[in-house]
Amino acid sequence: MAVNASMKEAAASGVFDVGINDSLPTGQLLVLGLQNVFGMTGMFVFPGLLGRSFNLPPEKIAYLYGMTFAVCGVITVLQSVLLLRLPIIQGPYAGSFAAIMAVGHLQGGGLGAAYGSFFVASLFWCALTIPAHRISFIGLFARFLRAPIISGMMVMLVIIQISNVAFPNWIGVPSNPGFPAVNILAGSVAVLVIIGAMVWGGAGLRRAAILAGLAVGTACYALFRPISFAAVSSAPLLVTPQGFPFGFSVRTDLVIVFLLVLIPPGIGSMAMYQMVADWGDEKLPAERMAQGVFGMAMGSALAAIVGGLSTIAYPDNIGMLRATRVGSRYATFAAGVLLIALGGFIKFDMLLVVVPQPIISAAATLLFGIVFMHGVHMLANVDWDDRKFVVAGLAVLVGLGGLFVSSEVLQTMPLMIRLIVQQPVISGGLTLVILHSILCKIPSVPDVEIPIQRGITLDTNDSRLLPKGPRV
Repeated sequence: MAVNASMKEAAASGVFDVGINDSLPTGQLLVLGLQNVFGMTGMFVFPGLLGRSFNLPPEKIAYLYGMTFAVCGVITVLQSVLLLRLPIIQGPYAGSFAAIMAVGHLQGGGLGAAYGSFFVASLFWCALTIPAHRISFIGLFARFLRAPIISGMMVMLVIIQISNVAFPNWIGVPSNPGFPAVNILAGSVAVLVIIGAMVWGGAGLRRAAILAGLAVGTACYALFRPISFAAVSSAPLLVTPQGFPFGFSVRTDLVIVFLLVLIPPGIGSMAMYQMVADWGDEKLPAERMAQGVFGMAMGSALAAIVGGLSTIAYPDNIGMLRATRVGSRYATFAAGVLLIALGGFIKFDMLLVVVPQPIISAAATLLFGIVFMHGVHMLANVDWDDRKFVVAGLAVLVGLGGLFVSSEVLQTMPLMIRLIVQQPVISGGLTLVILHSILCKIPSVPDVEIPIQRGITLDTNDSRLLPKGPRV
């Protein structure tokens, strides 16, 4: 198969110049760590969008930034040196961001119910992912979620779900000080800078494209509407983590919603783990892979406690491994330490808060669009037939159509049904998985020469593992 040949070629050519278990001088590790931090696009966007959507004060938004940085850093450190022991960067997951935002705005919900239910769901997910010999709950779900039509459609559904916080907030509302001309102009400048850095910038500039765009866009906005940095100068030096800072309450229906949100990223990350291990000629037994998923589950529980976002293995940073040819897990360990340090430094977090909402939303519009098209690209490896057209078409229209159900109709539904209808990742995702399991053949992996043990399976049709070329 094409996948088999590609993996053999990658192993033979030696993807990494610096191996997974090799170290580097401290200065080089710090540089590589900074590059990885700057490559985490969602890190600089999601906390600000979440805080502003609930009209939180600047210090609370800074706290969201700090805890998101810190949680991602802690889990990255654990994955690098203790659990998975691979060069994997854990970044904030768009699905948990979308779920917290949606649940928090429900009548009778709020951030307290969102984070409390998120915490309980994370405990269940931890229990289901505990590494155990001969038993793999992860492998059971991987059987249904390994096909490229599933992974590609899930990416698209996630972006559909969170798209309402991007372009509309770029334009703003009449009560905004920069509406509409300044918002559109400054946001456009930010987008153009990001595109220029990504397309024509060198390797170093590409790593900092998001920060450069936010900085230049903010400067453009400040030319027309003054921005105060008083909150930055008056902020304390360090942030103190708090237990459930937005309150705590639990609702069974919301726990189910968050559990449905947490499962897909855990399954999808396994293919990334195996790919990186293959690049470094590293054996990855089932128990070790399960430890990586368990680490993600622990990160979700920690994020729920302190008020952050759950994590996922970031494809952007995995791409950096291939670009730099440095596979050292000590470089990602350095990135994790830097994330913890930046998260604890409240003045840095406050600098991110002063970036105007239209600038962040403009950057989000570009980034969400890129991720959406990545999902489309994954679908290019699907061998389409009538059954797959039925599966994908119905799933996307069920997920998208739920966003247009009138509020009067939604009020007549039980809360659980209302949540499912309003969450494309859940309504479309469940439709997708159920129909695919009924109508489509689950791809098998008998001829891939990779030791997948004890129920853990690998998606040989996953577009992330494929070279550009013919379909499989």
